[in-house]
Amino acid sequence: MCGRAEYAEPAPALPVKAHARPNPLSAGVCDGAGVDEDLWDAYDRMGLSFQQHAADSAYNAHYDRPAVLDALGPVTGRQVLDAGCGPGLYLRELLDRGAEVTAFDASPVMVDLARRQAGGRVRIDQAVLGEPLPYPDHAFDLVVCALAIHYAGSRAAAFTEFWRVLRPGGAAVVSTQHPVMDWLRKGGSYFQAKLETDIWHGPAGDPPVRFWREPLSALCAAATDAGFLIEKLIEPLPAETMRERYPEDYEKLGREPGFLILRLLKPASPYPGAPT
Repeated sequence: MCGRAEYAEPAPALPVKAHARPNPLSAGVCDGAGVDEDLWDAYDRMGLSFQQHAADSAYNAHYDRPAVLDALGPVTGRQVLDAGCGPGLYLRELLDRGAEVTAFDASPVMVDLARRQAGGRVRIDQAVLGEPLPYPDHAFDLVVCALAIHYAGSRAAAFTEFWRVLRPGGAAVVSTQHPVMDWLRKGGSYFQAKLETDIWHGPAGDPPVRFWREPLSALCAAATDAGFLIEKLIEPLPAETMRERYPEDYEKLGREPGFLILRLLKPASPYPGAPT
């Protein structure tokens, strides 16, 4: 899907991204069977206004994006899949750093915006996070999935596809909303996987944005059950560029987390019990 963002701050400010149709046929920690509306519909409605916001917003441009790109490491000459690419802001950064990029998003509006960003240099597909992807096995060195995994109806199915399309020795970098902060905002049981709704206030109206909330242990289990090893769990600090531009957000994110990032490795050599 597309949404890495705190669009125009619900209460408290929220960040979200990418597209994933609930897939009741996929095994997962919690699937989305029975959900009537695709979770990326809000991004179709926000369209260009979301892109314009996310290009320089506190939580996108000065928090998640620099932290995710840093976690990816050098990308020059590497084959990178941007999973849930949204309007193409990360994609553009990857191209500027010398990566060979392929991307997908479930929102047709976001796919169109991303294609404009790429200027014909990138294959960008309309595909759904958590469903089979239109790429061969072992096609990529890196997968980046920025603020999208919480839209996947089956996080387990999404990680399984990341594992399949990565080459041995490759890595996936996945960012998401911090589950503890979502629990503090929403209440209820921290350990229950639950479909939540935020309202984002912005120039495109007040779209409801729905996402899956689940405990960190469930997210990590979905990744490791797919075969990944967790190399790093990162709770990023805001970039220094946020200090002057968004001082209140800088102060807040300097004392409490907003997002977290997993850097996941697909070992170069199979280990006992690893998927083939």
